[in-house]
Amino acid sequence: MKIIELTEVDSTHKYLRQLIKTNGFKEPTAVITTNQTDGIGSRGNNWEGKKGNLFFSFVLNKSDLPSDLPLQSASIYFSYIFKKVLEEHHSSVWLKWPNDFYINDKKIGGTITSVNKELIYCGIGLNLKQVSDEFGFLDIDIDKKEVLKLYFKKLTKNFLWKQIFSEYKVEFQKSKKFHATFQNQKVSLNTAILNKDGSIDIGGEKVYSLR
Repeated sequence: MKIIELTEVDSTHKYLRQLIKTNGFKEPTAVITTNQTDGIGSRGNNWEGKKGNLFFSFVLNKSDLPSDLPLQSASIYFSYIFKKVLEEHHSSVWLKWPNDFYINDKKIGGTITSVNKELIYCGIGLNLKQVSDEFGFLDIDIDKKEVLKLYFKKLTKNFLWKQIFSEYKVEFQKSKKFHATFQNQKVSLNTAILNKDGSIDIGGEKVYSLR
């Protein structure tokens, strides 16, 4: 993974997409910063950043992913592997369906993914310090470079979706006490059923992403 470190950027995701658009894709590439001023959040909203937190985006060729991964659930895949790295550092972080990082009942970060032809982009933001009363922050101190090195190394192992899903479906039970926005309405995840492809059945409809 080629890594580009920036002191400050509006959005690592936007920066990376423009970089690939200008120069073309030559190898898996990541953009990392500790100060993001205009990050992308859920449903096109901004993710509130603060200097000193962790923001990064990376791009892979779809051929670098496990063959059984449903692309619609790539956010779960990328998020859960990152969660596993943080757990190895003794964090109690967990993944709320489909791609939000939580400590107890407070969101501390999230993941977005997008696909452009043969490329898949992933952006992750994680609060390492207090941003506001609404959001939490990671419960451990981490060496950002070490954690990302371990994360990108794990991604090269091409864990099968079947393996990741078998672990995540247990953790999914924690999401059931929360609500999510679906068709502009708040809906309970209490009765949601998690499908093998990472989608859920809720209210008689199959949904791949609730934000």
